[in-house]
Amino acid sequence: MPPIPRYRPQTGPAIFSAGFRPFFLAAAAWSALAVPLWLAAYLTSIDVPTLLPPAAWHVHEMVYGFAAATVAGFLLTAIPNWTGRMPLQGWPLAALVLLWAAGRVAVLFSSAIGAVVATLLDLAFPTAFLAVVAREIVAGRNWRNLPMLAALSLLFVGNLFVHLEVLGVGEVADLGNRLGIATLLALISLVGGRIVPSFTRNWLAKNEPDVPAPAGESGFDRGALIVTALVLLLWVFAPNAAITASALLVAGISVGVRLARWRGWWTRQEPLLLILHLGYGWLALGLLLLGLNRFVEALPATAALHALTAGAIGTMTLAVMTRATLGHTGRPLSAGLATRLIYTLVTLAALLRVLSPFAGNSLDLILWLAGAAWTGAFGLFVLFYGGALTRPRASEGAKPI
Repeated sequence: MPPIPRYRPQTGPAIFSAGFRPFFLAAAAWSALAVPLWLAAYLTSIDVPTLLPPAAWHVHEMVYGFAAATVAGFLLTAIPNWTGRMPLQGWPLAALVLLWAAGRVAVLFSSAIGAVVATLLDLAFPTAFLAVVAREIVAGRNWRNLPMLAALSLLFVGNLFVHLEVLGVGEVADLGNRLGIATLLALISLVGGRIVPSFTRNWLAKNEPDVPAPAGESGFDRGALIVTALVLLLWVFAPNAAITASALLVAGISVGVRLARWRGWWTRQEPLLLILHLGYGWLALGLLLLGLNRFVEALPATAALHALTAGAIGTMTLAVMTRATLGHTGRPLSAGLATRLIYTLVTLAALLRVLSPFAGNSLDLILWLAGAAWTGAFGLFVLFYGGALTRPRASEGAKPI
């Protein structure tokens, strides 16, 4: 029996031939626009016409807007490989992207259209996407990836909590945003734990055959994954408890030890691979800082939180988006000048945002610089990767981006 083709012949726009194309492009564009918009609302008199407070809107759009689109692009590309089924393409894919975009517009202009309409429009995308992923995993009997359904369900619930506060049901917006952040970090722990050592092993075998391979998956890795997930859940519901702080330190150490076993130092010659190790390193550092915040008064919680968000989530999303785009559009898996600049800018943005609470009178300047670096990183992704994402697959010999 011949193998199932990975993609159907596509006669429509190339951008709708695979899930990663529109969702990666939309995620990066929205991230590049939303951060300066939030900074303008936070630091100037510009009014954002949303019913959410500026800080809550900022977190919501980074988690349930930008990051959710990245997750969608990744899963819609990975699931056909997991299940052997045909991917979502063409107008069904375009409709899913339109639902996501409608949610962004609805939340931004919720003060004009009302909380109920904004809620319904914003929750339409995660509902539809959950249904699509559930159908594919169940139809393909891909039980190994059932945790993805759990993660998408948690993202839906977290998003709902944010809207419930706007609707006046209860003060649960912070809980909802923490649930979304924790779910994304758990996905980084799970998916990163699969792809980082795997990609590193393949690269070392080809380029550094004398270097020992990264440690294979073991009971320690599974234990670290479980501990991290449980500790993140504890942080969601009891962020200020003493036991949570201690548990976060344990989780941070376990993630750091796990990362150290993957030989990341030897990948420094290839930024496309090194950035994955750096993103996972931000996860370890952020968990440690969040735990230390309870015991060190001089360490603000916002510094730890941005190590996890701007650092781990921001870095890992760009690492995955650049690598997946290069690989799936027929380009060499190597970082060109533009890609290196993107990685440099997102790293600078994360560092500045983590250090901003210590800036004193220079806080506004540091925030603007961090925002400029963040927008530069994702804006450059749109600029330099947009062509690859909107045009048919490149022929052999294409240059790296």
